[in-house]
Amino acid sequence: MRILIADDDRMSTTMVKGTLESWGFEVSVAPDGNTAWNTLVGDRPPSLAILDWMMPGLDGLELCRRIRSTPLRTPVYLILLTSRTGRQDLVDGLEAGADDYLTKPFDPGELRARIRVGQRTLGLLANIKRLSGLLPICSYCKRIRSDQNYWEEVESYISVHTDAQFSHGICPPCYEKAVEEETMAPAGPAV
Repeated sequence: MRILIADDDRMSTTMVKGTLESWGFEVSVAPDGNTAWNTLVGDRPPSLAILDWMMPGLDGLELCRRIRSTPLRTPVYLILLTSRTGRQDLVDGLEAGADDYLTKPFDPGELRARIRVGQRTLGLLANIKRLSGLLPICSYCKRIRSDQNYWEEVESYISVHTDAQFSHGICPPCYEKAVEEETMAPAGPAV
């Protein structure tokens, strides 16, 4: 897992980076909020970011807000690691979009536990397939036009684009209609 540390305090950054690398994580460092933003929207964004609240450029809260208001290619789990210890600070941090909040000086065991929560959360998100957007559907046969301009059954399309599975049955109105059509059909020639 790639982790970004965004903090202008070199001592704090060195301690957090050393701890994370000793646990086997790939770590990158941003000395300010603007550099962190560029890393998060870049070609190889990290899965998890540990952000200081007070840093040059974008502060941690503004960075959280910007990340949450921008559709990113992959989700990122955000942990605010800050010296701000007030209850309202915690509330403000989480309201800005942070997923978790730790205070400095950090306890390595607590940081590891919170990173594991982030890993589990990202793992769950990776397993979710979401169908969204405009689906071109035929108003007569109810087939959906795929990206390749091929018309396919709704259940085929949904099976490919989500984890939904289908079972088939017949609803009461359709059953009555089928029975009615069967009884009204003319009998074939006698053999």
